[in-house]
Amino acid sequence: MTFANVGTLGTVPGKRDELVSRLTERSAALAEAGCLLYEVGVNADEPDTVFVVELWTSAEAHRASLQLPEVREAIAAARPLLSGELGGFRFDVVGSPLGD
Repeated sequence: MTFANVGTLGTVPGKRDELVSRLTERSAALAEAGCLLYEVGVNADEPDTVFVVELWTSAEAHRASLQLPEVREAIAAARPLLSGELGGFRFDVVGSPLGD
């Protein structure tokens, strides 16, 4: 069953674009780990927030990805850019009107 992880990442003022740049760097490791979609977005009304939508083959695949050296390095590099304000939710996808 597809697993969704949707969240917001608060950034240190003025660091949003740097975080977006890091989060959108090409990563073959994510696809190999079972990531089906990883979208990063911004909203002009929230200049110090980054929005992330992830779809994974399973919750287990998502958890396992957090142990990959490449992912751990990316998290460590992003930490100084974060304000500590995090939000979001996770759920198992049960269907869509766009597919079978």
